[in-house]
Order: sequence, then C-alpha cells, then structure tokens
Amino acid sequence: MDKTQLIYLVFGAVIIVALILDLGLLSKKNHVISMTQALVQTVFWVLLSLAFCAFIWYENEAGHGKADAISYISAYLLEWSLSIDNIFVFIIIFNFFKVKENNYSRVLLLGILMAIVFRILFIAVGSATVARWEWVMYIFGAFLVYTGIKMFASSDEEEFNPEENWAFRFMNKFMRTTTEEPNGRFIITRNKKAYFTKLSMVVVMLGLIDIVFAVDSIPAVFSIIPDPTKKLLIYSSNIFAVLGLRSLFFVLRGAASKFDYLQQGIAIVLLFIGVKMLAEHWVHVPVWVSLAVIVVCISGSIVYSIDVKRKGIPDNE
Repeated sequence: MDKTQLIYLVFGAVIIVALILDLGLLSKKNHVISMTQALVQTVFWVLLSLAFCAFIWYENEAGHGKADAISYISAYLLEWSLSIDNIFVFIIIFNFFKVKENNYSRVLLLGILMAIVFRILFIAVGSATVARWEWVMYIFGAFLVYTGIKMFASSDEEEFNPEENWAFRFMNKFMRTTTEEPNGRFIITRNKKAYFTKLSMVVVMLGLIDIVFAVDSIPAVFSIIPDPTKKLLIYSSNIFAVLGLRSLFFVLRGAASKFDYLQQGIAIVLLFIGVKMLAEHWVHVPVWVSLAVIVVCISGSIVYSIDVKRKGIPDNE
C-alpha cells in the first residue's frame, strides 16, 4: 500500500467513525442542540480537520508534505468561510418552513449528506475537465470575478426568498407534498398514497441549494489546488468543511444578523481568487498568500461587522 492509498484509507475511516458517532450520539430524534453542544461539536470537527492536515504533512511524500498540508488547510478555510454564507440561507429556509427546533439536527444531517454526494460528483467532473482542458481554469476565474463583484454589490433587499427559489418550485411540481404537521416524520401516508412532509422538502431544498453554492466553491478550490491528480486534498477539504456545517449552524443562527459585512469579505476573497486564476500564466501567487488573504478578509469582515453593530452605526453610513 503506497502513501496515497494510506491517506485515502485513513480519510475514509475517519469520516465513517465520525458519522457513526454523530448519528449515534448527536442526532437523536426530538433532541434540541444547545449552544454548548454546538460549540463542542464545532471544535470537534475543526480539530479533526486540523489533525488530518497534520497527517497529510507527516505521511505525504518527502518534500511535498508541507506544501500539500498548506494547500489542504487553505482550501478547507476557503470552503469553511463560504459555508458560513450557506448557513444564513439555511436559517431563512428553516424559518420559512416553520421547522421545529427539535427537528433541526436530523434535517440538517440528511441535507448535508446530500450535499456531500453532490460535492463528490462536482469534484470528480471538475477534476476530469481540468485535466483534459486546462483553459477551463480561465472560465472558472472569470466566473469567480463576476460572482465576487455581484456579491459585493448586492444589497440587503436582495435577501434569499425560498418561495421564489427554483428548488422550491421544482419540489412543488414533481413531489407529492402535504402541509400537515409532520411530528418528526418525513413521509405521511394518506389514502394509500405517500406524501412528503415539509421536513422532506427542507432536506431536498438544502441539498439542491448546495448545488448552487458548489458552483462557486468548487472552482474556488481548484484555484488553491489546480493539480487534478490531487483530488484527495480537494475531497477532504470540502467534505470536512461541509460536515462541520451543522454544528456551525447552531452556533451562528443566533448571530446571523451581526455579520452584515461578511458577504463583502467573502466577495473580496472570490475576487482575489478569480483574478489569481486569470493571471496565473503571468504571475504565480504562492498558496500561503491565498491562505493569508482568506484569513484576513473573513476575520476582518466579521470583526468589522461586530464593531459597526457595537457602535450603532447605520448601514447606509
């Protein structure tokens, strides 16, 4: 067994054990996740991600371990920061469907598992595409620049509306649904016909919405790890970030309104990454520079948002 196979094996084992732990202890039916539990789970997933980073550094081929570890942690932080934006949309979806708090955990887990499947498919297709046509990276770069500009300029009035979203319309058209109170159930049978409850609709919507987020995040990760042969780094950074999404949801849901400028911080990161991809042929930007930009922009936008709230400065000033 070579070192790459060993890393794949360890990654798979870690994910399976973590999910069993999560399913067995943290996803009990009708269990409400407290802030303390959410913080513990968030720290657990972050430490697990960092431990895997250390494992990559130690086990990888001589001379490449450090570089791969930096690429992994950069991609992980990028995905983690983009995931924060996902969470605010998730909060809106839960409020729209009036999901009870004791159902949050299970619904989020199923939605995130769907998201992982979509991410794996997107990464596989993206890697194969980049390996065959390198010029696709320029398309990715241009798309990220466009997305960054659009995100930076968008106003609060353009808030996500579930009822007008394509995923909501898709479910209403192709799924037999019911507005009956689910009482924790995902499917209700009436007159020998199965109806999807609003809990099922939320799960499907979370998975479908993640496709939209993946369209932004997957090209961004390829800017950090452009080598299509290093799919393991892309898979692991993405999956660890997505798996930590649920606990982060419970930590941030009460603070969603406090990060007014986080979107601008994420937009600057996407702009930087897009320009970096477009200029890669002429200017090589080291991975550690990308890591520094991600950390500074995201942490800076969060600190600035909190400071503005504390000073009570109106948003239009």
